[in-house]
Amino acid sequence: MKRISLILLAVFGLFLVQCGSQTDDQPPSGDDDGGTGVDRTGNLLAIGDSARDILSNDNFDRILIEIAYVNGFRPSSISIDNFRDYLVQHSFKTRENIVVEYHQVDPPTETELSFQQVADIEAEVRQNYNDGNTLAIFIYFTGASSENDDLNEGLVTLGAVYRNTSMVIFEGTVRLLASQDAAITVTDVETATINHEFGHLFGLVNLGTTPVNDHEDPNASNHCSVNGCLMRAELEFGSGMMKALSARASKGMAIVPVLDSDCRLDLQNNGGR
Repeated sequence: MKRISLILLAVFGLFLVQCGSQTDDQPPSGDDDGGTGVDRTGNLLAIGDSARDILSNDNFDRILIEIAYVNGFRPSSISIDNFRDYLVQHSFKTRENIVVEYHQVDPPTETELSFQQVADIEAEVRQNYNDGNTLAIFIYFTGASSENDDLNEGLVTLGAVYRNTSMVIFEGTVRLLASQDAAITVTDVETATINHEFGHLFGLVNLGTTPVNDHEDPNASNHCSVNGCLMRAELEFGSGMMKALSARASKGMAIVPVLDSDCRLDLQNNGGR
C-alpha cells in the first residue's frame, strides 16, 4: 500500500528543507467535475499514476503545463525553460508539444497551507484538465508556506506533489532560501525544486515507476540512494540542497543536479526516452 510521507529533501544552515508529498491510497479529495461538467477523474489520481502517460506518447503526445501564481511569486522564465528541457530530455514529448500557460490568482487567506487546502485552491482556480491527446499538469506558485514547516526546528518545505498531475511550489520559501548564498540564484533553486518534484510525478523512486535496480534510499522513502542524483534526499550526511548546489558551483559544475543513471534507466523502462 502506498503511504503518507513527508519526504525530507535537504539541509542548509539552520534550515532543514523538505519536499512533501501525500502518497496515500487516496490523494486529497476533490469532485470529479466540480459542478462544471468537466471530467476531472484523470487528474485526481495518486502520485505516479500518470508517470507512463507523461513519459511516453502512448496515450498523450502533448502536455499543457498550467502555472497558477500569486502576484509577486511568478517563477522565472528561465526556470520554466529549464523545466521544459528536462521534460524533453526524459520523455518522448517534443518541445513544441509542451505548452506553458500562466495565469495570476488571488493569494490565499491563510499564510500556511495544508495539502488539502492547496487541493481546494486548485479546484477553484485550475483551468485545464486532460483532454483528448493533451495531458494537463497544474503547478501552483504561492508566497504562503507549508503548514508542515516548523521554524523552531528550522524545518521548511520548498515544494510538494499531491496528485498525479498536481504540484505546489512554496515560492516565498524558495526565494528566502536562495537569498542565503550569493553564489546561488533563485532560478537555481526553482529549477532544482521543480525538477525534483516532477521526478516524483515521473514515478521516481518506486512511486509508480518500478526501479530496475534497487536504489531507493532506505532512510528516505521515494528518494534515490545514489550520491549526486537530483532525487537524493541527502539527509544522512546532514547536508542538503543549498549545500549541494554551493558545492557544485565551487567545483565549476552545473549547479542544478541531474538524474543519475539508475533513475534514467527506470524512466526508460517505463516509456521514457
